[in-house]
Amino acid sequence: MKSSIKADVLPAAVPEAYQEAYSPPVHSFLGFRYIPSERQILHSYLTNKLVLSASLIFLLVVFCAVFAQWVAPVDPLEQTLRARLRPPIWEDRGLAPFYLGTDRLGRDVLSNIIFGLRISLMVGILSVGLSLMIGLTLGLTAGYARGFWESFIMRAVDVQLSLPLIMVALCFMVIFGQGLGNMIIVIAITGWAEYARTVRGTVLSIREKEYVEAAHALGFGPGTIMVKYLLINAITPILVLTAVQVPRVIILEATLSFLGVGVPISTPSIGMAIARGYEVLFSGRWWASIFPGLALMLLVGCINVLADWLRDALEPRSRDQV
Repeated sequence: MKSSIKADVLPAAVPEAYQEAYSPPVHSFLGFRYIPSERQILHSYLTNKLVLSASLIFLLVVFCAVFAQWVAPVDPLEQTLRARLRPPIWEDRGLAPFYLGTDRLGRDVLSNIIFGLRISLMVGILSVGLSLMIGLTLGLTAGYARGFWESFIMRAVDVQLSLPLIMVALCFMVIFGQGLGNMIIVIAITGWAEYARTVRGTVLSIREKEYVEAAHALGFGPGTIMVKYLLINAITPILVLTAVQVPRVIILEATLSFLGVGVPISTPSIGMAIARGYEVLFSGRWWASIFPGLALMLLVGCINVLADWLRDALEPRSRDQV
């Protein structure tokens, strides 16, 4: 629908009634009319025992990861050969301070888990943040510019989404080599397409709205329109997608480290701890791989619970459609 508003007939001072009629939907939370109020969101959070439990566990994990130097009982890379393959402290051969046992080189399992959680959270947050910036820029461009750039970007998105994520990440890691920075960049490169597709879909659904056409008539530039009128309406799906992407990235990081192409061997990692423990798993030394696996499962499970709650809280219609 073409706007009937002409820039040359608009008054110099736009009346408040006009601003209200041709402004984006505004609500008391994050600027969206379709988002529940803060009181509703807070009530749904405080009355959900599963979400509260997941939040407490996640905060505990974050605390341990941030203050790993003080929380971990010993240096995660310290090798105590006289204490190699010691069971947890409650077993007969358990030895303090190796509360969850040691691996085949005498490294403390608990300390490796704590420092490994730091790496997992760091990779998850930084990779998703970088993917968000790339996908946001390309999605806004594709949805607003249309034409050649839309076709080019969306064909790249289709190609990216058609390839297995783990295979693409493996190929890039083999090419660029091990390293924390390399892994963050590689995972970000493999994860931008979903953001671009989500943002483009949101932009296409609102770019013909009256308040966007009014912004065109008032002479606002493309950058202002994309940021002030289009981007703000994509915040909710971006938040939901980000909450879902973080646990996926954490699992991908653990998988790459398990396969030996992730972080260097001198960096504690959950995936690497599982790989080392797997070597002695079938000889009865179960703790070296089971405890790191449980820690990874607990972290990912808590984030998934919070992501599901966030999706239901910000987009109630998605819950009704399930």
